Amino acid sequence: MPTTRSLLFMALAFVALMMWQAWEQDYGPKPAPAPAAATASTTPAAANATAPGADVPAASANTAPTASNTNVPAVPESANTASTPAATITVTTDVLRLTIDTRGGSIVRAELLAYPADADKKHEPVRLMDDTATTYYVAQSGLVSAAGAGAAPDHQALFHADQTDYALAAGTDTLEVPLTWSDAAGLRVTKVYIFQRGSYLIGTREDIVNGGNTAWTGNAYRQLQRVAPPQATGFNNPERYAYVGAAWYSPEHKFNKLAFDKFTKEPLTGSFAGGWTAMLQHYFFSAWIPDKNETDTYSSAVVDTANGAPRYLVRALSPSITVAPGQSHGVAAHLYVGPTLLGQLDAISDAGIAKGLALTADYGMLTPIAQPMHWFLLQLHALVRNWGLAIILLVLLIKLVMFKFSEAQFRSAAKMKKLSPRLQALKERYGDDKQKLNAATMELYQKEKINPLGGCLPALIQIPVFFALYYVLLESVELRHAPFFGWIQNLSAPDPYYILPIINMAVMAGTTLFTPPSPGMDATTQKMMKFMPIVFGALFFVFPSGLVLYYAVNGGLSLLQQWVINHRMQAADAKAAR
Repeated sequence: MPTTRSLLFMALAFVALMMWQAWEQDYGPKPAPAPAAATASTTPAAANATAPGADVPAASANTAPTASNTNVPAVPESANTASTPAATITVTTDVLRLTIDTRGGSIVRAELLAYPADADKKHEPVRLMDDTATTYYVAQSGLVSAAGAGAAPDHQALFHADQTDYALAAGTDTLEVPLTWSDAAGLRVTKVYIFQRGSYLIGTREDIVNGGNTAWTGNAYRQLQRVAPPQATGFNNPERYAYVGAAWYSPEHKFNKLAFDKFTKEPLTGSFAGGWTAMLQHYFFSAWIPDKNETDTYSSAVVDTANGAPRYLVRALSPSITVAPGQSHGVAAHLYVGPTLLGQLDAISDAGIAKGLALTADYGMLTPIAQPMHWFLLQLHALVRNWGLAIILLVLLIKLVMFKFSEAQFRSAAKMKKLSPRLQALKERYGDDKQKLNAATMELYQKEKINPLGGCLPALIQIPVFFALYYVLLESVELRHAPFFGWIQNLSAPDPYYILPIINMAVMAGTTLFTPPSPGMDATTQKMMKFMPIVFGALFFVFPSGLVLYYAVNGGLSLLQQWVINHRMQAADAKAAR
């Protein structure tokens, strides 16, 4: 398969991918609005959040998924009313700035200090969570009581904190933020958030102390709740094609995505240990991770806010907990709020906290290729401290691995070009008799010891590598806003002056000089083949500059290798002629 045709095939395939993604964004299924309010027994996801306690789960005596797990319960009588004013707490570490609402002890705002919201506004960090109505996205947790067991602090109960500001002090690696709740019956709950220096993984613990005269029974729950964000615009905006929605993981079913429009059609339900739930968006995500030995009941719901956009909720409900009078019990979990840094996510997996978190860097079906490629990029970046140079070194590494295959491809192309006059003569001799033309062509190939398919394998290998790198550059947060040199200060965005795409277009055009036409190709088609690299080269004007850099360097090296091989073959022919 000649080099130009393989380039065109990849360009056509990529155009098809971009068109499909754009069609999905513009005309594909949109998140369904929350259904009209109905009875909880028939439509558990249709609860009205304007009613107090609408997004609070019901306690369960077991972990089996039943209707009561998702029904809307009455608000516990002992819970503080939602109208009571609640203070907020600011927590600052070296990587996070969080706002915790004492109403439920929920995280209602999360800013990632190491990640600017915009390349031109370095002082404004990414705000992953927010309790503003139009961008509502919070992490909630709490306890619910079994029938007749008394009160429990859900995520609407009012907690008390000793301070309104907490900060990770210099020279310390751990920060704990406690919030307390108690009732007249003697139940006392302390919710503790535990932060570590340099980490986006937050430990949580709920210490339950029963100072009453009767046993307390209930469940712990953790949930993420958000509205669908505004749709990204712009054909060359990477966020337009990135997945935004919920996800969950179980040891049996592995990683699964739950798009907003699937919440009412394919709701999450099931009980398993070693799982987690998450909300994903481009580069960043949050995830509640229960204890790996705790068999939780997982569910999803659409909460109708009546006057605003529907909220999408994923929840994990713990097994039943019983605390006898005079006894205490602790319930632990983790909350991840941060970027899809595979190094940290792999470390979380290696520590036995959660499996599969690295899959939140969504490379799709190309994950087996993209993840090793991302790992190699990380290692190369550790050597050169520049992502553009790391991409160039990755090209060199791939070229070295595929050198023999590429050499066979280019030698085959050079021999085919040398045979072009004889192939044209066969075409003129046999005219429209395809059978005789094919037989004569194959005889010529055998005589000259040429395999017409000799160039296919390198191209077939390169196609998935091309797409895998596209997704690595699209999804890898390490390359977000990463500079190269000179005018390229963001490898995840298109070249602002289109210099790299023009260089790449010139390289693609140059390959046509060394590529012979296919046997039987008419003159019109040959002319089209010469101009097609220029036409499809224009597509690279909207690609991330890191991808264009990869392909320009790869194409340039391939062109150089082809020129060297052609020059050597011409020299060998000239020597043989003497």
